[in-house]
Amino acid sequence: MKKSILSIVLLFITTIALGQRSQRIAYIDMEYILQNIPEYLEAQNSLDAKVEKWKTKLDKEARAIEVLKTDLTNEKAILTTDLVVEREEDITIKQESLRRLESLYFGPNGDMYNLRKQLIKPIQDQVYNAVQSIASRKKYDFVFDKSSELVMLYSNKKHDISELIVKIINIDQKKQQRSDKIAEKKALLKNESLTDSQKDKIAQKEALRKKKQNDRLAKIKQIEEKRQAKLKQRADARKLLKEKKDALRKAQEEARKEAEAKKNK
Repeated sequence: MKKSILSIVLLFITTIALGQRSQRIAYIDMEYILQNIPEYLEAQNSLDAKVEKWKTKLDKEARAIEVLKTDLTNEKAILTTDLVVEREEDITIKQESLRRLESLYFGPNGDMYNLRKQLIKPIQDQVYNAVQSIASRKKYDFVFDKSSELVMLYSNKKHDISELIVKIINIDQKKQQRSDKIAEKKALLKNESLTDSQKDKIAQKEALRKKKQNDRLAKIKQIEEKRQAKLKQRADARKLLKEKKDALRKAQEEARKEAEAKKNK
């Protein structure tokens, strides 16, 4: 439905353009442009690596839950009602935790959305700004994206301004790099002109910043260590419970064998 509407709009605009020869139309290939911007490729690779890492973690958690379900199904007959309820609750908690983690990674405002916005959106904004600049300078009335859902039944290569967009972005990036270098040199010259007292204050501020950062990392490490300790405690408790269960099952089996032996006598 969306494609049909866009096709009708394109046909309507084209008809107007044919009726009014003064109309100027151009198009771009967004995929081609982005694939020729190194910063975009680096950002996309970083995003893909993160997504793969998140998917691997979710798959690992999902497999662990399936193992718990299988174990419960196989051992349900020999477990007490309380143990069955406890293990079912444990599985439910893990499932809820998995759903929350999945939402955290891939939800509407999750990590993937935010990381994509952080890495890729600035580059897309560069493209749109370049399009606006060229369209304004060359007085284009319409600029279409060939790689979007808008259906282009025919496109003359002479109206393709994709290469021009790439050149403008590369020029802008080089200008920015030169500006950054000039700013670095100015900052360096400014630091060299500082008095020893001013340098000491700057060094103290930097040391304080590093200390706060180290304290924060230490706190995070402490929290993680506590979490790991709790996980180990739970694992030890489960191991002990399993040993008791195995011992009980063994005792029940021996009692059954003794009862059968007496019965046979």
